[in-house]
Parts: sequence; C-alpha cells; structure tokens
Amino acid sequence: MRDEETKNEHLGRIQIVKPMEIENRSMEIITEELGGRTWPEPEFSIVKRCIHTSADFDYAENLCFSKNAAGIGVEALRKGASIVTDTRMAASGINKKKLAGYGGKVYCFMDDEEVAREAADRGCTRATVCMERGAALPGPVIFAVGNAPTALIRLYEMIREGTAAPALIIGAPVGFVNVVEAKELIMEAGVPYIVPRGRKGGSNIAAAICNAMLYQGGR
Repeated sequence: MRDEETKNEHLGRIQIVKPMEIENRSMEIITEELGGRTWPEPEFSIVKRCIHTSADFDYAENLCFSKNAAGIGVEALRKGASIVTDTRMAASGINKKKLAGYGGKVYCFMDDEEVAREAADRGCTRATVCMERGAALPGPVIFAVGNAPTALIRLYEMIREGTAAPALIIGAPVGFVNVVEAKELIMEAGVPYIVPRGRKGGSNIAAAICNAMLYQGGR
C-alpha cells in the first residue's frame, strides 16, 4: 500500500509538458538553478547546453573560453567552416542539416582504413592521424575533440610547427590519462579555444558546444 502511495506521489509531481516544449522548459530550469549567474552570449548558450546535455552544473565552473572564442566559432560556422571530430558519436550529435545550411560539413576519419593502417605503421593513435587529415582540409576548420587527448597533443604540435591554423579548438576529451595536460596545452597554443578544464568532457559535450554555436539566432 505504501509503495502504491509513493508511486502516486511521484506521478503527481510529474509535469505535463509537450514534446516541443521540453527543451525550452529544461533551459528555463537551468537558468533558474544558476541563480542569476549569466555570461555574455554566445557563451551563455554554450554553458546552458553543456549542462542540458550532461545534467552537470560543474560546466558552469569549468568551461574556459579564450577571448571571443565563441563569437569566433559562430562566425566561422556561418562562413561555412568544416567541423572535424575524433569520434563518430560527436559527429552524430552535431546538427548536420543546420551546418550544411551554412555550407559546412562534419568530418570524422576514425573509421577510415587508410587512417588505421597509417596509425599502425607509425605507432600512433588514429586520432593523431585524423587531426592531420583535418588540418589539410580547405577553408576554416573547427576541431571538436571529445575523446582523445592525443588529438589535442597533435594539434598543439602542428600549431607550433605552423602546419595547422584552426579557426577554433573545442578541447573536451574525458578521462584520466593525459586529459588535463592536453587541455592545458591547447589553452597555451595561441588559437581560439573552448575547453572544459579538468577531467570532464566527452563526445556529447563537444557536440553540444558545436550545436550551441550553430543555434545562435534560432534553429
């Protein structure tokens, strides 16, 4: 009987929200729970979308933006920038229809057989080779890294060598080995960056940051 009462109590607290309104209501809740904290746009939209994606308010503390990085990213996307990711999950999560409307495309070379062979021959990770492929693409490129710190390390090396000039780096690998150190390198590389400092991140966060920039001005 008590279990039934508890169940009914939980059901009574459920909000009736139309499917199209769920995201809007979620963003309202996030804004309320931030307790009046705001950021200049488009940074605020990025912070909220990272929290929305993860239900983790730590992103209000750990997201770091270089000067005008989000604005630079929005402008690059509107000019048809390509997005290069290190995971299929991140590539799947990015709104490709919106990106295509600006003339851009998402690239992920991780499943390419030639990439796998080259990585094996060189004794490096596929993510390393993928970043090199991305750096060779024509036009502005945004790198959205959600998994591999080796991708960030190789980007840093190429920037120092003068063989890569990213429009923006989203450095959001998640984990314990070389993750923090790789993010710190990107923050010292001299290019625009958006980085969740520390161990947190992931492909979903990398995609969320891309989408937040793509959605500026509406979907």
